[in-house]
Amino acid sequence: MVKSIGCDRCNEITNASTLELLSQDLGRKVRTAYDRIESRGMSSCLFGSGGTCCRICNMGPCQIIDGVESMLGVCGATADTVVSRNLARIIAAGSAAHTDHAREMVRGFIATAKGATPHTIQDVDKLHKMAKVFGIETEGRDKNEIALELGEKALAEFGQQDGTLTMLQRAPKKQREIWKKVGVEPRGIDREVVELMHRTHIGVDQDYRNIMLQGARCALADGWGASMLSTELTDIMFGTPVPKRAIVDLGCLKEDHVNVTVHGHEPLLAESLCLAAEQEDIQELAKLVGAKGINLAGVCCTGNEILMRRGIPVAGSFIQQEMVLATGAVEAMVVDVQCVMQSVAQVAKAMHTDIITTNYRAKMPDAIHIQFEEDDAMNSAKTILRHAIGNFKKRGAHYIPKDKKFDVVVGFSHESINYMLGGRFRSSYRPLNDNIINGRIKGVGAIVGCEHFKYADDVHFKIATELIKNNVLVLATGCAASALGRRGLMRPEAAGEYAGPGLAEVCETVGMPPVLHVGSCVDNSRLLIALTEMVLEGGLGEDISELPACGTAPLYMSEKAVAIGQYFVSSGAHVIFQNLPIQGAKKFTDFMLRGMKDLYGACWDVEEDPVKLAHKMIKAIDQKREALGINKKQDRVLFDMAMRRGIEGQSLPGMGCGGKAGSR
Repeated sequence: MVKSIGCDRCNEITNASTLELLSQDLGRKVRTAYDRIESRGMSSCLFGSGGTCCRICNMGPCQIIDGVESMLGVCGATADTVVSRNLARIIAAGSAAHTDHAREMVRGFIATAKGATPHTIQDVDKLHKMAKVFGIETEGRDKNEIALELGEKALAEFGQQDGTLTMLQRAPKKQREIWKKVGVEPRGIDREVVELMHRTHIGVDQDYRNIMLQGARCALADGWGASMLSTELTDIMFGTPVPKRAIVDLGCLKEDHVNVTVHGHEPLLAESLCLAAEQEDIQELAKLVGAKGINLAGVCCTGNEILMRRGIPVAGSFIQQEMVLATGAVEAMVVDVQCVMQSVAQVAKAMHTDIITTNYRAKMPDAIHIQFEEDDAMNSAKTILRHAIGNFKKRGAHYIPKDKKFDVVVGFSHESINYMLGGRFRSSYRPLNDNIINGRIKGVGAIVGCEHFKYADDVHFKIATELIKNNVLVLATGCAASALGRRGLMRPEAAGEYAGPGLAEVCETVGMPPVLHVGSCVDNSRLLIALTEMVLEGGLGEDISELPACGTAPLYMSEKAVAIGQYFVSSGAHVIFQNLPIQGAKKFTDFMLRGMKDLYGACWDVEEDPVKLAHKMIKAIDQKREALGINKKQDRVLFDMAMRRGIEGQSLPGMGCGGKAGSR
């Protein structure tokens, strides 16, 4: 197995282009996260891994052992209190990251409505739909006027102190009744983060069940508040994604272009760079230094954003960010916020590459800072690109992996899935529901979240192939989506290669892959809407907890992933991770893995082995099918167009999208 600097952990790398790069002298010289893990020479702290290390006051840190009187916290805190506080603070931090991201998107949306950015309102249909949700009149009004009112109402929800968030009304009625009964309806987005941090301060909330009620409320404020606002307003401003073919992996870098990679999470920067790169003066400047033009490529979730909307390739995900630089072919890596490793500045030192930070919240030593000004976005973007162009002639030894570019189909927003399933005139989730009812599709599995270096990089692939082999349709977001794209699962052809016969038939009829790229990590709110639409379509229960669906974020790395997991559980979706820092407290672990189901109809689960994890997901889906009474073979009925018109949207057992003309 190829190694870099003697790193034994590189046996966990299976990605072809990464291995090819590491086989080169250039790649061998780069010290990566794999090397740093190896050189640490120690395993993870057992107290930290179990969640029983407490450092929220200055009497500690205290290491707690469950059930041992002498190993309580100095203040008397038990393992259940400490572990629940630590997990709640993870949820608060993850929600805060999504919230700050969303706030910037809303502010950019307002600026766009005022004409203060180079962007315009692209999706007027979605603008009108969101205006209706917020009770905004649209008749006879200009799109920018409507957008301004929508943006201002959305921004007000961050600081709102009382009432409930507007987006909650989009959830199934039974779901809303559950939240009201349990007392976890979010009041304001920022308020829930602040209250959760206060409750977990020393000497405040010391009942793990009560702590996690606020943990659920904070997470719901993220999923049904901040993240959903960010996704919907971003779609309105930059266009709702539609299916398109694109390229994923290191091979998307170009020898004869100025390569600029965009890394982080906020699409305002990336979209502005896309516009600026098309300007004639920037193109001419690139040609003056001997380049044919600007080649933009994404990294991490910013990569997913511009991949979905523009088809711009993704060079790498979170775990590949050092490898992208190790090619020596990148003139500048432009970063904003979240998931940017400090090591990238050290890797770049050995290259001609500059790391350019652009957000006042996120600076690092040895990087160049060029503040991205939203009210002067075009000039900011051009300044960044001019700097990158200036590095082109400095490019020295470099290596771009050849023939390792993976073709993917991306852009599966809720709206595009709706259209693909039902067609232009009857767009709906009816065909999906009916194919689940008739058993052609067993259910829906979501694979979301991050990647990291503790496990081999094929974990997502193992889970996804096991699911689709068993006729489970997979929806993916974030770095998990990039990982599955690199493995070839996001091509329509993958249905015939990997999927079970029922799922393959549906995919081939509709022309879609068995694994759908749904967006960045903030776009998990699309999955909430998709699940809600399945409920509203009928035939699969009255709330999300009854749907044959299950989610996982197996390689979760960031606190955001735990917040995402909790808002799915609180919304009624079963969620399985490979690990959680909770096993140090028996009662709390039992509550998370079993007791939470009494509140929301769903709970967490953990399983380290990826194949076993996939089968846990399949078992959970089968149990939902059994409860719905659909876990039996249905007669297959194919409907021509006349029959479909006659039923007028009503559900019939066995109705599917078989292969006959007019079946859509």
